[in-house]
Amino acid sequence: MFEFAGAWETPFNYVFLAVTAGIAWRGIRARNPDGSSDFVHMLFGCIAAVFFFLVLLKDVLGVVKF
Repeated sequence: MFEFAGAWETPFNYVFLAVTAGIAWRGIRARNPDGSSDFVHMLFGCIAAVFFFLVLLKDVLGVVKF
């Protein structure tokens, strides 16, 4: 994903995975004080999860190719 990084592409991918995993975890698990889910948190959590799995499967593991 970060072709401009050259030799640093792998560390950039791992940092990106850590950040997007944290955002996805926080967004999907967030609850309002009454215990219900917030639509915006769920939306951005799911978007972060999609990017997490995209980078994981494509760039890190090399399982899929687009």
